[in-house]
Amino acid sequence: MDEVLIITGASRGIGAATARIAGRSGYVVCVNYLKNKAAAKQIVEEINADGGRALAVGADISREEEVVKLFCTVDDKLGKISALVNNAGILETQMRIEDMNAARLNRVFLTNVIGSFLCAREAVKRMSTKNGGKGGAIVNVSSAAARLGSAGEYVDYAASKGAVDTFTRGLAQEVAEEGIRVNAVRPGVIDTDIHSSGGEPGRVERVKASIPMKRGGSAEEVAKAIMWLLSSESSYTTGSLLEVSGGR
Repeated sequence: MDEVLIITGASRGIGAATARIAGRSGYVVCVNYLKNKAAAKQIVEEINADGGRALAVGADISREEEVVKLFCTVDDKLGKISALVNNAGILETQMRIEDMNAARLNRVFLTNVIGSFLCAREAVKRMSTKNGGKGGAIVNVSSAAARLGSAGEYVDYAASKGAVDTFTRGLAQEVAEEGIRVNAVRPGVIDTDIHSSGGEPGRVERVKASIPMKRGGSAEEVAKAIMWLLSSESSYTTGSLLEVSGGR
């Protein structure tokens, strides 16, 4: 295949699961990470041991200069990309909006929204047939929170993912004639360590009764949906928001 894929925030959770599957599927994978270099290197080693090819690249995708450096590094070491998964995202401690300050909001929106815009910008520059590219696919990792609202917990996170949904639809229309498909997955309650960031590691267990399937999802289940959207099997799908939420 020899297609180059960048996955942001790929040292853990959904990003890591996607990187492993992509490596087995023949993609050359850039495993982007923010702080956990050791975890990112472990994933790269797993991919390489399975006969794939991968590279770990540290970058804070909320910072424009680091996004540009990330993509230039991939250009130099792996080649021009044909796929991007905007997976990196953060949430903060569960809180009502009356207690949120601007610093928190800036952190959440800089990573979850601005970071996705910046990475997509660099990807389009390289993929668009208008710019001499060969086309490609972008998958944004949104959240079911975008439609549920996450009242009393993460209204800011939910709002940031609502922005990702709108961005997905708009960008898909903007670049559809240029060989680029843009879609999003909207995971529901997934069993990853992001819940610890919100101050409730056991959140999946607490809320699973509210899910029609009565369980949380796995990172691998979301990763497989991402891989379908990246693949030629979804060649007539763009601007779509794919629910991976157990019916919730």
